[in-house]
Amino acid sequence: MAKHWGKVLTAMVTPFDGDGRLNLDAARALARHLADNGSDALVLAATTGEAPTLDDAERFDLIRAVSDAVTIPVLAGTGSNDTRHALAMTARAEAAGAAGVFLVSPYYNRPPQAGIEAHFRALAAATRLPVMIYDVPGRTGRRIAHDVLLRLFLEVDNIVAFKDATCDPAAAARLVAEAGERFELYSGDDALTLPLLAVARWRGGHLHPLDRPGVRRDDRRLRAGRCGPRPRDQRRVDAVLCLFQHRRFGVLDVGEGDAARPGPGCRRMQAPAAGDACRRRGARRRHMARVGSLARRPALSGRRQ
Repeated sequence: MAKHWGKVLTAMVTPFDGDGRLNLDAARALARHLADNGSDALVLAATTGEAPTLDDAERFDLIRAVSDAVTIPVLAGTGSNDTRHALAMTARAEAAGAAGVFLVSPYYNRPPQAGIEAHFRALAAATRLPVMIYDVPGRTGRRIAHDVLLRLFLEVDNIVAFKDATCDPAAAARLVAEAGERFELYSGDDALTLPLLAVARWRGGHLHPLDRPGVRRDDRRLRAGRCGPRPRDQRRVDAVLCLFQHRRFGVLDVGEGDAARPGPGCRRMQAPAAGDACRRRGARRRHMARVGSLARRPALSGRRQ
């Protein structure tokens, strides 16, 4: 049976201090801020930036701290391309306080479809928690086949949700038509949230939550038979998407000059790109001002990050 975690699921960033250590006080403050400002659930240790830079101890310290800090559901990112490692993390998620697990398809090694299916079945069997599958072929290198998804939703009771970042609303519509009562569909691509709302009337987010009211308004409009977002809401989404035009691995790099605004620090994975960093920082600030989010950020830490 499908599990409803709400309309807006936020993939929460992980705060670090200036020395690169996990900042749990900042994580608790950020989680409370998100819960108080429209997030229905939080997904931890699951974004493109978090998963490669957290060790297992940090991952579960984070899950425990945030689960204790908020009353909304917390999903734990426990996916890996190593099934044995993913099994160990998934089995620990419930004891850490997670309300569900978030499992990305195996990445980089691109297993065959039978291997992908066996991977998800094994992970679901390792936990009593509800499972959300994440398909993002642009990152993993291989899309999950329709028939594999269909069997997983119909045959595995605790696989109950799907984050779709395949950029294929037609395929999502077919999946909903064939097994919609067995899972909930969450948008994994902000530019395609509206089409997926139209397909399934459900919403889960990957984008940092700067446009929650607009998402809810779009959903209400669709339910009332009025198609399309309000132009002002769509401009807000467009402004956020412009932040990602600098494609360093498709993620937004936050420099030191920006750190006070997003709140948490970041753990650097690679040497910074010099040259146009100042220009990008100015562009980011202009776009953030358009969205109108800077004034609403919480004060997460007194430490310079």
